[in-house]
Amino acid sequence: RALRGAFSVPPRARTQVRGRRILLVDDVLTTGATARAATRALLAAGAAHVDLACLARAL
Repeated sequence: RALRGAFSVPPRARTQVRGRRILLVDDVLTTGATARAATRALLAAGAAHVDLACLARAL
């Protein structure tokens, strides 16, 4: 909830995102909240699909 609206895609970058498959890379995945918020922003900007790759997961 705290991250809702924390990320946005600038209007001039939306043409680069629209209709594309995006790979989102995160260094550490703890709760997934940051990745979810960023994914929502990319999908709202028109991304066709968002995949996530993380380097480490906190337990």
